[in-house]
Amino acid sequence: MATAGAKATEPGAVTDAAPAPRADGRRRRIRAWGLAASVVLLVVAVVLSLALGTRAIPLPDVLAALFTTAPGDPLQVIVRDLRVPRTLIGIAVGLALGLAGTLMQGVTRNPLADPGILGVNAGASLLVVIAIAVFGVTAPLGFIWFAFAGAAAAAALVYGIGALGRDGATPVKLAIAGTAITAAATSVVTLLLITDIETLSAYRFWQVGSLAGRGVDILTVLWPFIAVGALLALLLTRDLNLLAFGDDVARGLGHNAALTRALAGVSVVLLCGTATAIAGPIVFVGLVIPHIARAITGPDYRWIFAFSLVLGPVLVLLADVLGRLVVAPSELEVGLVVAAVGAPVMIALVRRVRLGSL
Repeated sequence: MATAGAKATEPGAVTDAAPAPRADGRRRRIRAWGLAASVVLLVVAVVLSLALGTRAIPLPDVLAALFTTAPGDPLQVIVRDLRVPRTLIGIAVGLALGLAGTLMQGVTRNPLADPGILGVNAGASLLVVIAIAVFGVTAPLGFIWFAFAGAAAAAALVYGIGALGRDGATPVKLAIAGTAITAAATSVVTLLLITDIETLSAYRFWQVGSLAGRGVDILTVLWPFIAVGALLALLLTRDLNLLAFGDDVARGLGHNAALTRALAGVSVVLLCGTATAIAGPIVFVGLVIPHIARAITGPDYRWIFAFSLVLGPVLVLLADVLGRLVVAPSELEVGLVVAAVGAPVMIALVRRVRLGSL
């Protein structure tokens, strides 16, 4: 009887363990199909970005303009000289902001975090205003380096302030330091703008967040910063998975949380600082994209980063296309369209977080 009882439990044990591999396999399929669908969506967004605008161009004509040479052809000028640079910049900016937002939410363990929490936008804006008001810089390639330096300085200052004290750079201290730096920088920016109308006019074009008026030359200069920042972010995926369990657990597993946050800060500066320098302070991309990716993939940051690489450009490009169409023949800047989409998402997230904390 004992032997029979032992044999009877073996099939039960196998049956109980079987659902876990099936669940893992189902999740892997969802992730793989979801990523494939995201790539297809990115291709569609690129095609729409090249074809739609003040003048809609059929797809065969877009392809002809890309792969044939016809000097003086107006369609070729529109596609090659205007829409291709705009599309490439949209891909780069969306990729950078999507990764930066994912990285910040992972490091701070704050679902409402976005790159602005490190004061990146505020620091970049402050240096751009100083470049315009003091040095007379007005061309995008001229103040890009000021924007990048301001973003880096603000992020370093926030991290330095947040790291003070016994516990080091905790999520709460980083958020408070970022808010304080943002408030201080914004006050100085406002003071400079209200005292100089010419500076206000030049700054307004950059501040609203736009892909228009930027050439490939800007991307040619700055793409290495995005590439290094993206590579560093992807190398931190395993560390973020450990950090999600909390600093104490991570330290118990031999993980250096302080080093991870420092490297993440460098990556955020490179990614968000460069994106802000190229296109201005486009908000909410870094907030929305990680939540969309997490809803599809679950909490594994290896997959969240993979989806953010693709979905960030999708959001920016579709917002840019929508901005060209809704008020044609004029257009809305991509920063305004993304803000209109992102604000309701943020309200929903705030309500969910508050309800979850009750």
